[in-house]
Amino acid sequence: MKTTFRFLALATVLAAAASAQPTTQNPKPETSAKIAPKATRAKIAGLDVIAYPTGVKEVVTIKASLPAGDAFAGDGNVAIPTLTGMLLDQGTTKQDKFAIAEKLESVGATLDFSVGTQMVEISAKCLKKDVALVIGLIAEQLRTPLLSAEELDKAKQQFIGGLKRSLEDPNSRANDAFTRAIYPIGHPNRNPSPEEFIAAAESAKLADIVAFHKKHYGPAHCTFVVVGDLDIPQIQAELGKAFAGWTGGVALTHPAKATMTDAAKDQTVFMPEKTSITVIMGQTSGLRYSDPDYQALRVATAILGSGFTGRLMANVRDKEGLTYGISSSLSHDTFSDGDWKIQATFAPALLEKGIASTKRQLSSWSETGVTPDEVERRKSNLIGSFKVGLATTDGLAGAMLNAVHRGYDLNWLDEYPAKVNALTTDQVNGAIKKYLKPENFFLIKAGTVPGGGK
Repeated sequence: MKTTFRFLALATVLAAAASAQPTTQNPKPETSAKIAPKATRAKIAGLDVIAYPTGVKEVVTIKASLPAGDAFAGDGNVAIPTLTGMLLDQGTTKQDKFAIAEKLESVGATLDFSVGTQMVEISAKCLKKDVALVIGLIAEQLRTPLLSAEELDKAKQQFIGGLKRSLEDPNSRANDAFTRAIYPIGHPNRNPSPEEFIAAAESAKLADIVAFHKKHYGPAHCTFVVVGDLDIPQIQAELGKAFAGWTGGVALTHPAKATMTDAAKDQTVFMPEKTSITVIMGQTSGLRYSDPDYQALRVATAILGSGFTGRLMANVRDKEGLTYGISSSLSHDTFSDGDWKIQATFAPALLEKGIASTKRQLSSWSETGVTPDEVERRKSNLIGSFKVGLATTDGLAGAMLNAVHRGYDLNWLDEYPAKVNALTTDQVNGAIKKYLKPENFFLIKAGTVPGGGK
């Protein structure tokens, strides 16, 4: 589960447009050159700092993270990590949230915090001249948040309100149930139920928030990626000054692979008066993103169900007209083994036909495999999408941070296209056979399922 919080600051036209423009103004795209040699990586005040200058003028993008996500609740209150993250932008011991918002607003900067399964992530954008201000505010909010009882009560209401709204969304309910079907208790990818989360949020105490912040927030395993129009010595100096003397933090968790659960293979989450039913079928993949077979299975999965060119959309939707949308994907595999699933939406009257059609495509794909032509086209698509993603400051900074999260050095960004291009049809088909067992898939249905309310 990932929750994002945005400061009350509006970007200027220049800052807002920066994420959409190429990172270089030259005709030759940034992605044609090697990335790793241009990056500067250093340890600054205990932080892992990566700086990458681009051709974009006057704009700086910052992506950062530290291990303090929901997985670190351990055996304690599961809502504490998210509530702690929600309080980061609600004022500090030095100034209230309105003063901080006004400072950001006055220079057209943006600053966001989000809490995921493993990481708290920070995203900021500003003009070059305002880098010192923004870095200072990030440090102040991470190091000395106010953590007041009044703001905690507001955060609880906001969090609980979001959870209650999710109870009315078939997509949320299906995905939530899917994690509890495939992942055992204790695995970080297993979601507590919304009801558990609500009860945990209601019972959360300020003392627990303060203790969690003290233990988990620090420079250990905290990474900053800074991309754009950079004065690198200035960036390093500002980070060194803002974070000097900060201590603490915890290491990432890499849990053991998920074991089989004894959950029912076919589950219905009945929700009255819904116009569509979300269906998920799948299993744990047993793979992390950095595992050797991952890219082969990723190519295979994209052939089955990525976009309108995937087999699922071409047949279940376009040919048979049975679904609003359908796709297959790998997910939740950055820090631990993840999952593989097909997700679709069907009208209640078309549910059984839709599931049967989906299973026919799944069976053909898993038993017969994919063709060399499909593999070549999909490899080209994946490489092209990867390069396009690197052509913005946001995309490039995010790709660098993701590489670090996945345990790679920055050379991986330069090597990725060749690694994908080298995959063979035999490797792709072999990955399907090795990792996926459709006969053991879990099937989750959420919505107004015919007969499901009995």
